[in-house]
Amino acid sequence: MPEAAGSANIEVAHHLNETGVRHGVEHSEERIEILEIFETIVLALVAIATAWGGYQAARWDGQQSRLYGQSNSIRVQAQGLAAQVNDIRMYDGMTVAEWLKAEAQGDTKLAEIFERRLWPDFRPAFEAWKKTDPVHNPNAPAGPTLMPEYRDAAMEQPEKLNQKAAALFEEGTEARERADQYVRVTVVLATVLLLTAVGQRFRTVRIRAGLIILAFLILIGPLWRILMLPRI
Repeated sequence: MPEAAGSANIEVAHHLNETGVRHGVEHSEERIEILEIFETIVLALVAIATAWGGYQAARWDGQQSRLYGQSNSIRVQAQGLAAQVNDIRMYDGMTVAEWLKAEAQGDTKLAEIFERRLWPDFRPAFEAWKKTDPVHNPNAPAGPTLMPEYRDAAMEQPEKLNQKAAALFEEGTEARERADQYVRVTVVLATVLLLTAVGQRFRTVRIRAGLIILAFLILIGPLWRILMLPRI
């Protein structure tokens, strides 16, 4: 009888041990399955965020190139207009010099011819300067460009174009910075991807869970950054 009872106890203990092991294995497999689901979610978020970050970086790079191109084109246009304005200034200066010679020699008819050949925008300053009797008055201003009436309206357009080009260039620089910000976000996302991949190599639940939790915490930063960054 004692032997039968002992044998029965051994069988019961063996059965309980097998049941506990089986439950432990099932519980461990269940936790691993939960981890795998969580890892899948993290990987999906990383994939979506990386794709979106790369797309936005490319769009901002294209925006930068477009703005820089417009800025350069406008600068070339401004330089062309400025060259024309300088030619007009030289023309008016030479005409005034010839007018002074004619006036000094008393050749009124020739002086009138040079007056008629002055650029229309230059004429108000010239007329004001002429009233100071520059031929006989040593205190008269050296030229019409020193008169208060002088306005170089033609030069205003190149200046406005240069200002517009500078503004476009600044926008292009900001677009480049936006692209760099998205690139930096994708670098952080690569770190999240690495931690997740490394975690999947471990069979120990605690280590694997710790790595995926760390990866998720890091992931929050770039996800928030992507939501806050400007997009086009």
